[in-house]
Amino acid sequence: MTVDANVDTGADAGTGTGTGTGTGTEVPGPAGMPLLGSLLDLRSDSLGTYLRAQHRHGDLVRITAGPPGMRAELYCVFSPAGAQQVLASDAARFRKDNRFYQEVRESFGNGLLTSQDEDYLRQRRLVQPLFTRRRVDGYAEAIAAETRSVVDAWGDALDGVIDVSDEMAHLALRAVARILFGTDVEATADVVAECFPVITEYVLRRGYSPANIPRHWPTPGNRRAAAALDELYGVCDRIIAERRRDGAGAATEDGSGAATGAPGEDLLTLLAAAKSSDDGEFDASELRDQVLIFLLAGHETTATSLCFALHLLSLHPEQQDRARAEVSRVLGDRTPEAADLERLPYLTQVLKEAMRLYPAAPVIGRKAVAATRIGEHIVPAGADVILAPWVTHRHPDHWPDPDRFDPERFTPEAEAGRPRYAWFPFGGGPRACIGQHFSMLESVIALAMILRAYEFEAVDTEIPVGAGITLRTTGPARCRIRRPDTP
Repeated sequence: MTVDANVDTGADAGTGTGTGTGTGTEVPGPAGMPLLGSLLDLRSDSLGTYLRAQHRHGDLVRITAGPPGMRAELYCVFSPAGAQQVLASDAARFRKDNRFYQEVRESFGNGLLTSQDEDYLRQRRLVQPLFTRRRVDGYAEAIAAETRSVVDAWGDALDGVIDVSDEMAHLALRAVARILFGTDVEATADVVAECFPVITEYVLRRGYSPANIPRHWPTPGNRRAAAALDELYGVCDRIIAERRRDGAGAATEDGSGAATGAPGEDLLTLLAAAKSSDDGEFDASELRDQVLIFLLAGHETTATSLCFALHLLSLHPEQQDRARAEVSRVLGDRTPEAADLERLPYLTQVLKEAMRLYPAAPVIGRKAVAATRIGEHIVPAGADVILAPWVTHRHPDHWPDPDRFDPERFTPEAEAGRPRYAWFPFGGGPRACIGQHFSMLESVIALAMILRAYEFEAVDTEIPVGAGITLRTTGPARCRIRRPDTP
């Protein structure tokens, strides 16, 4: 995607908090086409459309899209303070009730990503103890093993060229499937790799369409999606039944609402055993919902971060050499472990900068359930609200020369000088991503092992991207690789 950086800067709409009292000022926005509004712009380049809207109209922008009678009105919040209001301070006023989340819910289940109210709170209480730092750190060995397998296979790469988007998707899927399913990784990874693209494309098409036919109608698209869902559900249900049959649900409690278990247990076993006197336990359908959401969020987001970290380093050899030198100094030849996360600060800065420029969740949607003042404007009840990390992470008030790759933006001193929500790749507030530490652990371990093994030079210097359920590449992301000691 090409982003137009040479555009007029509109007035800053300002940010603030408060209920929707008073009339506020009219929310600015692009005029769009007479009949379709900005529909075609959003369909062809939604991320560029949001970025241009902020540059031209400010930090709260109203975008209309669609024909009369089916027209959507999007209230786009681009400032860090506005994002904090929607996600944290006024989070109860902004719910996951829009069309897109409903489509995700119908395909991937009512897990942590899509559930709300008491369902969400109950799920979070049951799952939270399984994502403590100590528990997550126990997965470092599995992450390292999957990374080693992928890195070793690159020795046979034709002409020394790999597509880092494909390779990181493969690595992240293998890692999360191994952690979820343990010895059943082989039975699940291939099915997920085959079925997820069919299902996600189906969700996207329906989620952004002004009108949809019923899912049960036997159209080719509905039938393809139903077949992929049946296959994916089938493998998950089979493994869940085996865990239950083997007595996974009979574990005792540790007093905090979580089943006890050895650090080496796979996550599905722990989920099947999770219970408390107040919240009960997950039934088989609820378990499947959690598994599907973890598969979706757990591999696509990490794959995106690793892909673009490697792409950016392949374009910036000085920063690549510095990151590799840190890895060599800290690790030598040994396998990285969880404690190394704190010992690799520059590598962590590289990843954070990659997540700034290429956030895995470039757009976040909510539905306003009450009129709410954001800065000078009122967002009306019932409005579709858009947050765009893709835009906020490039906000010129907080990121000088925003398109430049610069890991120094994430030194502790630099981070302390910015608003909390100038960078929010993991969301925020009460719905912040439960897997944030897992994602950072996996990304740092994998990137350290990859940089120790290979040097990267970009073949594709620009990678086109688009906003799907997560950020996705829409073209090749090839790099030429060689061993660091090879001339």
